[in-house]
Amino acid sequence: MRLTTKTALALPGTALMILVGATGASAAENYDMKLTDTMGNKSGSSSTAQLEVDGDSLKISIKGEGFTPNSPHAQHFHGSFTESKKFTCPDSSSDKDGDGQVNTEEGLPQYGDIVISLTTTGDTSPKSGLALDRMPTADADGNLSYSRTFDLPAGAGAKLKNLHVVQHGLDANGNDKYDLEGLGESTFAKSLGVNGVPEEGTNPATCGTVVGASTGEMPSGGVDTGEGSTNGVEAAGTFGLAGAAFAAAGGMLIYRRRLATDKV
Repeated sequence: MRLTTKTALALPGTALMILVGATGASAAENYDMKLTDTMGNKSGSSSTAQLEVDGDSLKISIKGEGFTPNSPHAQHFHGSFTESKKFTCPDSSSDKDGDGQVNTEEGLPQYGDIVISLTTTGDTSPKSGLALDRMPTADADGNLSYSRTFDLPAGAGAKLKNLHVVQHGLDANGNDKYDLEGLGESTFAKSLGVNGVPEEGTNPATCGTVVGASTGEMPSGGVDTGEGSTNGVEAAGTFGLAGAAFAAAGGMLIYRRRLATDKV
């Protein structure tokens, strides 16, 4: 039966609701995630996330603990909306230089580029990957809370389960802040010509797989996120601007929310 304005007006309310439900209204899908330190970075951080996907609308809530207190933590969906590519959370075997940390450049080939930035307000594209003033900040006890509902790119809702969530920022030397004494300079930022960036602030703290994603598989072929590659402008530009945010703090040991810029 084709539902037209005329037939709709002729139907009782209950019958209309049943008919509409049977002609295309789909139930939202729910996913649970556990975000842990799969890398062995000794971040002390962990989170749980609940996702509700209704078409291309996403409602996400994240609760975490053990984060660097009073500090912003960049968080993103990483991976690809291209189904032929397989990504996974890195483990300690990704620590290629043997320094005891899986840093940004060591993790990117496995979990992929940023595809969605989990900001608190405004833009959620990869361009906001390090908009630190719009990322959640852990409280004085290291607890982190995040909740937001926003629209995804067209067609992305059905592929969301192919992605991973990564949260960045850890306190390696236990002094409740990001500083150069913990892990030294961020090698990734330094490779982009930005000096003085604490690696503690950019290293991944937690990673988790959306229920239903392929896990334990390395990317095959080139790393295609639909927005660039891990060797391309997207990754370099996003994290390079994180370095600029650090540099803007004038060598401060902690990068503060008020000093971050959303010009990413």
